[in-house]
Amino acid sequence: MRKLPARYAALVMPFFLSILMTFIVSLISTLRSVGLADHLVQIWMGSWALSWLVAFPTLLVVLPLVRRLTGMLVEVPR
Repeated sequence: MRKLPARYAALVMPFFLSILMTFIVSLISTLRSVGLADHLVQIWMGSWALSWLVAFPTLLVVLPLVRRLTGMLVEVPR
């Protein structure tokens, strides 16, 4: 299987991170809101889709700032 060029890593990593994080957080939030309702999966998927649409672009915007902050706190290996 062919891999994407390295220049796409800055998009692929936040893409997968946003999918996984919003998937888990939206499930917890939905369960807390509606409990184990019969239509839980439908509500959860709607919540997940909306949260992912916000999370992915947000990650792309804030990731450079987070990298700089991390660099200020973490020593770079030599």
